[in-house]
Amino acid sequence: MIAKHLVEIANQTGADAISHGATGKGNDQVRFELGAYALKPDIKVIAPWREWDLNSRKKLLAYAEQHGIPIEMKRGKQSPYSMDANLLHISYEGGPLENPWLEPEEEVWRWTVSPEKAPDKPTTLELEFAKGDIVAIDGQAMMPAQVLAHLNKVAGENGIGRLDLVENRYVGMKSRGCYETPGGTVMLRAHRAIESITLDREVAHLKDELMPRYANLIYNGYWWSPERKLLQELIDASQVNVNGKVRLKLYKGNVIVTGRTSDNSLFDTSIATFEDDEGAYNQKDAEGFIKLNALRMRIAARLTRNSNP
Repeated sequence: MIAKHLVEIANQTGADAISHGATGKGNDQVRFELGAYALKPDIKVIAPWREWDLNSRKKLLAYAEQHGIPIEMKRGKQSPYSMDANLLHISYEGGPLENPWLEPEEEVWRWTVSPEKAPDKPTTLELEFAKGDIVAIDGQAMMPAQVLAHLNKVAGENGIGRLDLVENRYVGMKSRGCYETPGGTVMLRAHRAIESITLDREVAHLKDELMPRYANLIYNGYWWSPERKLLQELIDASQVNVNGKVRLKLYKGNVIVTGRTSDNSLFDTSIATFEDDEGAYNQKDAEGFIKLNALRMRIAARLTRNSNP
């Protein structure tokens, strides 16, 4: 999205070049530039980290101070943390975090309280979905940005959304990063809950198989690639019937699903019940189903037994 914004500015101003501040070691440079080239193939990209003598955060901060460029930061024991924030998350890298054995200091976190300091009483939420998107919280209609901002606040207050990951960068190295995504954590748990009753089993499995591929495309900067657009059509189609409500409890770092309901639910109580289903399901059918599925294993077992008398 940043690449699109930069290209739009370039088009409006008639510029033939854009610049970004991503390092030469990370993924952001790849994302910015792949996006820029997809949108404006002949654009020139200027990357100071790669082209100028600004190959460390210390030099960058000195340059910013010299030229009066304001920088928001926190300082660790040895060097400032690198922080990137948007509505979905905030990430932290650098300084003590470069040692994957060290626990992040409490001062790192900005959006969440620690689970130990979260309220002793749970917070209950009811999220309403339409075609896979949250459209209301506790009965109040909200736009997507409002949903995420509200969930960030409420979940952050309950110690939800802290992540400590070692990721595999596209350029080939491993990197340790800490993240806060309180709203995103709640959205994921709730979305999986509503999908559990509205998606056909095989559709759900196929989507789960494709999601790592989709995530890699986005992670590596291929948002405007033809394969991402094709996958998007399939995912959008899978969400047509993902409608309904999910009830959650937020408690000391945990997101607990306590209920889900939908007019598009595939959960049939008359069949799933352990009580008398009044003929809705013939349990005798399971015998033939099991024997057919066991056929190949029975054949293999007989062959093994005959080969080793």
